[in-house]
Amino acid sequence: MSLRTHFLSSAMRVCAGMLVMAAVAPYGLSKAYAADVSAQSQPEPLPLPPSVPTPQDVPYGGTISLKVNATDLPRHILSMQETIPLPANVVEKGGNFTLLYPMWLPGNHSPTGTIDQLGGLKIQAGGKQIPWVRDTVTVSAFHVQVPKGTHQLEVSYQLLTPVSPKEGRVVMTDVMVNVQWSAVSLYPAGYFTRQIQFKPQVVFPAGWSYGTALRADGAQSGNTVTFKPVSFNVLEDSPIFSGKYFRKFDLTQDDKVPVTLNVMADRPEDLAATDEQIKAHRELVHQANLLFGSHHYDHYDFLLALTDKLGGIGLEHHQSSENSGPRGYFTHWDKTFAARDLLAHEFTHSWNGKYRRPADLWAANFNTPQRGSGLWVYEGQTQYWGYVLAARAGLMTASQVEDALAEVAAVYDGRQGRTWRPLIDTTNDPIISQRAPQSWRSWSRSEDYYSEGQLIWLDVDTLIRKLSDNKKSLNDFASTFFGTHNGSFVTSTYQFDDVVQALNAVQPYDWATFLHQRVYDIRDHAPLDGFTRTGTRLVFTEKPSDYITSYSTLRHVTDFLFSLGFSVGKKGVLAEVLWGSPAWQAGVTRDQELVAVNGQAYDADDLKDVITAAKSKDGAPISLLLRDGDSFHTVSITYHGGLRYPHLDGKMDGLAAILAPVGGQSSAADHKE
Repeated sequence: MSLRTHFLSSAMRVCAGMLVMAAVAPYGLSKAYAADVSAQSQPEPLPLPPSVPTPQDVPYGGTISLKVNATDLPRHILSMQETIPLPANVVEKGGNFTLLYPMWLPGNHSPTGTIDQLGGLKIQAGGKQIPWVRDTVTVSAFHVQVPKGTHQLEVSYQLLTPVSPKEGRVVMTDVMVNVQWSAVSLYPAGYFTRQIQFKPQVVFPAGWSYGTALRADGAQSGNTVTFKPVSFNVLEDSPIFSGKYFRKFDLTQDDKVPVTLNVMADRPEDLAATDEQIKAHRELVHQANLLFGSHHYDHYDFLLALTDKLGGIGLEHHQSSENSGPRGYFTHWDKTFAARDLLAHEFTHSWNGKYRRPADLWAANFNTPQRGSGLWVYEGQTQYWGYVLAARAGLMTASQVEDALAEVAAVYDGRQGRTWRPLIDTTNDPIISQRAPQSWRSWSRSEDYYSEGQLIWLDVDTLIRKLSDNKKSLNDFASTFFGTHNGSFVTSTYQFDDVVQALNAVQPYDWATFLHQRVYDIRDHAPLDGFTRTGTRLVFTEKPSDYITSYSTLRHVTDFLFSLGFSVGKKGVLAEVLWGSPAWQAGVTRDQELVAVNGQAYDADDLKDVITAAKSKDGAPISLLLRDGDSFHTVSITYHGGLRYPHLDGKMDGLAAILAPVGGQSSAADHKE
């Protein structure tokens, strides 16, 4: 017996002995064992800590000053100093005072506050440091035991923003910065945030310009800008874009309500906009005013970053919006149109989302949970108007929007996840997944309320037009539902029945059943009746539309979704694989690298040729060599359908009527920068 065999045999004998003991324990040792167990008490849960103070709709005494230093570009750090006057009862008695870091952010529809980036928190009073304790349940709450007689707190901290996309969205580069007040502020618990006043101040890098819905309070002092005091609701809703390379374009209409397009870029040459391009942006404002018949801002600031360094964004605010576009937004105008519905979408949110808002998406402060049951209106109809207004303004042509709608129809009609999950349940996705990447998006459905919601509102629009003999349309719903209380900034909430009532006021119909079937019921197909009523239908051809070409170029993907069932991103990495597709049947997954096709190194054009050649019924299967981490494997896909790209076929008159500009061209359209 070898030494190794001896040790193995010894180990086996020990294990066997343990098994024997285990076998006799219930008999020979049961009484002692039972007595020992009975003497041990079962664990009981500890009580939760006291809840954070419930917000009350009463004024907070005093104005909080907040200074943000945005000059530490190399380290990507924002540094804050906050002076917080204390309420009279806290001054008199001292005791617990709670500060909150915003977590439930409007427009994100989920608790996405960047609490993980908060660092260096120090609290002082009268030159002495006061300890703080983080709440162990509400981890965005900080409890401070304030000494009696303390009148104000001096609070300092940093936001340790991502230095690369690996850590999160980049908000600081060497030439631009995005200051979001929700990320750089602490506020007192126990109050509606509309009742808390802030006086903000920002130190910018030398020579930089900025854009924001906030307005300066007097002359700028060096690189420091002090803004007028506003409520915390308004502050959180008024982010800043600041950059080294910056231009402002006046989009103001005849109503004299100031509207500005603030553009910053990675390089100065990216700012070279033509008069015709700015004219289209000016027309966007004009067409939105005609559509809604009102506005709910006394000025509006589009914030647009043309960049491949700052993290991408499209986020709505009441008097502004944060938007990012490709560097060639202006300079390659004929190729970047697939990105030009974004400003129209976010601008629409000033009416739909900021002014009119689903009741369960409104909350007293930014740490109260929200619910998204109305997102199919909030986002779905906004997605619809984003496309329509982009066409009406000339940011996209009607044919480009038609191609975009064809892509939407094809994607959502083919969603396999619709066989188990109703659209309404996807309104929970911002909370469920917080927009993290998903392995099988076409099965889980993700946030389908955006684009399938868009198809529902095309369905509604065309049905109103049909029932009214083209005397009414969704335009009438927009003006009556979103156009109330012209000039008011006060949020007007609604629920499902309010939407139904407003539709019936435009055109009587059983809208409750109509919407319930499309939103709450499981349906085999996407709502495509809107296309049928316009005289069009979804078809597939072997040539991609101009929209798909533009979109694919901007996103750096090659689309094989409707043939093999996947799209390919940078360096041959699969960006998406459709559930149930030929690729899925072969076991292909996203994030694998496509190395070779039929024994040849992967090339997008070569793969297109291979798919075309395989159309013959006796054609050989398509062989893909895939890399998955350190492993390589080959899959064989039998597919004879050829290349397939979605288009709309038939008469376009119905869609053309929807996408045509409303009224005459703005007389402000000829204004220069």
